[in-house]
Amino acid sequence: MAEYLITFNDEWVPDQTEEDLRTKSAGGRAVIAEMEEAGIFIFSNGALDASTAICSVEAKDGEPIFSDGPYAETKEHLGGFAVIDVPDDETARYWAGRLAVVLNWPQEVHRFPNHVRHNQPTETA
Repeated sequence: MAEYLITFNDEWVPDQTEEDLRTKSAGGRAVIAEMEEAGIFIFSNGALDASTAICSVEAKDGEPIFSDGPYAETKEHLGGFAVIDVPDDETARYWAGRLAVVLNWPQEVHRFPNHVRHNQPTETA
């Protein structure tokens, strides 16, 4: 099995009425429930936007420098994500497609490299 990140940027979501958001949120929760039933769901959050960013951090002279919120010039912000554990790219695409259809906004799929999976022991020399 491999872990995948299904994500969307807040800017990809067109303006929605409150009723539209309630309907789409319910649809998204239903797909997540199906993922849970299938035993592939790890975790998710769909309520992210620029207002949830607490800071940005960069390194300067070997020290972290923190700034409140995201960079002002940043145009895209993470809107939501789901992490799933499925056997292959095709299955990850299927679930991303399910979310894209029910939410009616784009989703992006990333496969986590095997060597950085959280549940694999670190090799030592």
